[in-house]
Amino acid sequence: MTSEPITVHLIGDSTAAEKAASERPETGWGTPFSERVDDSVTVENHARNGRSTRTFLEEGRWRPVVNALEAGDYVFVQFGHNDEVPSKEQYTPEEEFEANLERFVRETRDRGAEAVLLTPIARRHFDEGGDLKDTHRVYSELTRGVARQHDVPLVDADERSRSLLRELGPEASKSLYNHLPPGDHPNYPDGVIDDTHFSGAGARRMADLILDGVETLDLGLATRLDRNRR
Repeated sequence: MTSEPITVHLIGDSTAAEKAASERPETGWGTPFSERVDDSVTVENHARNGRSTRTFLEEGRWRPVVNALEAGDYVFVQFGHNDEVPSKEQYTPEEEFEANLERFVRETRDRGAEAVLLTPIARRHFDEGGDLKDTHRVYSELTRGVARQHDVPLVDADERSRSLLRELGPEASKSLYNHLPPGDHPNYPDGVIDDTHFSGAGARRMADLILDGVETLDLGLATRLDRNRR
């Protein structure tokens, strides 16, 4: 029996977003995620570089997503990287961040679709002793709190990615992020050391962690995954 077509909408920031050719090999996790579902699922990636919950709403990026939702669809919501930094113009105070997540959930449910909250994927920041810093502690916990209070499925991408980084350690984990020596890629002639955004291989590992979370939650979407696609 053929599954009814559904759409998974991704909203978030640069860690999930599709990348322009000029940004490669930096890759958002949304790209490999879209390749790991079967043909009954369309993935619409609305995530954009530099967005927070506040600016995503202020720029009018959320309303077209809501208008497109149909019963049975999903909205995956992952913010925090830009919301949590007071020095950034995209900063969102804690109470406003919670209210924005609640709005995404409420308006998704009003359309008969299912919201899934994700904590932000960890930055690769190890201290001098080789211990991984908890870079998203406050805003990840805010996301977990909204999920608990409103009974929203939660993929704890922060915890899952921190576990992976601790397992790999400071050196091996560099391969997951956009680290390039000078002259290695024409987009980064001077090289780059970026411990927030992913390499192609890193994006695939992060997408797999999120899909593991989908399966753990036993969402209906889990029956439509094709983990053998690459």
